Amino acid sequence: MEHDHSASDIEKEAVAVARPQGDVTRVEAPVTVKAYMMCVFAAFGGIFFGYDSGYISGVMGMKYFIETINGPGATFLPSKEKSLITSILSAGTFFGALMGGDLADWVGRRPTIIFGCLVFIVGVILQTASQSLGLIVAGRLVAGFGVGFVSAIIILYMSEIAPRKVRGAMVSGYQFCICLGLLLASCVDYGTQNRTDSGSYRIPIGLQMAWALILATGIFFLPESPRFFVKKGKLDKAAGVLSRLRDQPLDSDYVRDELAEIVANYEFEMTVVPNGNYFQQWANCFRGSLWQGGSYLRRTILGTSMQMMQQWTGINFIFYFGTTFFQQLGTIDDPFLMSLVTTLVNVCSTPISFYTMEKFGRRSLLIWGALGMLICEFIVAIVGTCKPDDTMAIKAMLAFICIYIFFFATTWGPASWVVIGEVFPLPIRAKGVALSTASNWLWNCIIAVITPYMVDEDKGNLGPKVFYIWGGLCTCCFVYAYMLVPETKGLTLEQVDQMLSESTPRTSTKWKPHTTYAAEMGMTEKTVAGHAENRSDSE
Repeated sequence: MEHDHSASDIEKEAVAVARPQGDVTRVEAPVTVKAYMMCVFAAFGGIFFGYDSGYISGVMGMKYFIETINGPGATFLPSKEKSLITSILSAGTFFGALMGGDLADWVGRRPTIIFGCLVFIVGVILQTASQSLGLIVAGRLVAGFGVGFVSAIIILYMSEIAPRKVRGAMVSGYQFCICLGLLLASCVDYGTQNRTDSGSYRIPIGLQMAWALILATGIFFLPESPRFFVKKGKLDKAAGVLSRLRDQPLDSDYVRDELAEIVANYEFEMTVVPNGNYFQQWANCFRGSLWQGGSYLRRTILGTSMQMMQQWTGINFIFYFGTTFFQQLGTIDDPFLMSLVTTLVNVCSTPISFYTMEKFGRRSLLIWGALGMLICEFIVAIVGTCKPDDTMAIKAMLAFICIYIFFFATTWGPASWVVIGEVFPLPIRAKGVALSTASNWLWNCIIAVITPYMVDEDKGNLGPKVFYIWGGLCTCCFVYAYMLVPETKGLTLEQVDQMLSESTPRTSTKWKPHTTYAAEMGMTEKTVAGHAENRSDSE
């Protein structure tokens, strides 16, 4: 394997950029506008994730699309076809997310995101060309692989480059972009719904390519994650990237201290669980005791269950099947407009989390958000059950659906992504985030498959009663957040490692950093340089 620098060059540069520092307040440079802008653009990946999730609800309600799939005279899609079209994307994203974890550790975070965009474009082309059920299903499956790559690794990438003081807000920006994508999809669906040609569904589908091209082009010009270079032993490149990300000179104390802390943390984790071969690296995600807060197994369960719980809130019932659900109520004049309204509430509410995520913390938002959602969902279920034909009651039900979306958009929507980007240590971070994202898409797929059978008039015909199920599951989310979710606000990724090992979820809000890994491990210029040389020789 070729290297850009000799081991001696790496040693010299490592000595120049790393020194020990035990001051916990000096592990990261002050936040700059440049750091903000880099993270803001990376968050753009959420737009085509959200758009791809959102356009299908409107398309499945379009008369021309229904007749294209089932022939002239057809007025609706059967439950099995709605279930297949919606869920096949999630099936692709499940496997794409898992594969993305491997690629991100092998070639880097940026190339994986760009590759995901290219795969996604291929899937969009297939969908746009479709004139039958088979090709649109195949296209959504391929596009799903691309979405899986991007949705897993963009969170990993943003978490690793964002400054700790605004990391929660920056990753929340990803959820905002998802919401913005959903809104754009609803607007485009609303604009093309009455077309009497293939443009009614091909325009919403084909427009997705623009978002992927913008993201791939922009990410190409952004730097790689410094933690990826540390993992590869390329400390000279890690220092250069940190200097660019923090907008500091290469010989800045801030760059030196942050690099020393990242290296020390990685060295510590490697003494606990060595990398091993390919299968051992995946197995490392499940090592340790379930009863130890800092164990890899506990973190993997936290990440995967967090994403499962986010799906259990029932939010994608509104965004996947909202249009057809509003049609079934029979008292709404324009279901497409109502679907647009719910999406608009989602978009307008999410930016609130930019402030609250860092002000109140992840744990508090998840607890109170679940409480707000479960109250709204039970009210919707009760009103819809007691007065299903009362126009005023339906309006009240729709109002509480919008309030429910507000609670989700300001809490569980962004916070669940923030947490999974923070709780994994560097040796398993890519694979841990990949597993967590795959869990999201697995449950997304399960819900997409079973929901039509629960609510459609020719099947379960639950109608508004389905909100009893979502309310019950949100109750589980409330208990889960209180018992199992730690507070990670204001900590570096390395300090999160310390906190998980030294506290419990319910005491984590009181935990304060008291030392650094560099100080504990006696990380000196010589040892950091030696690390670089050894890694260089071993690759």
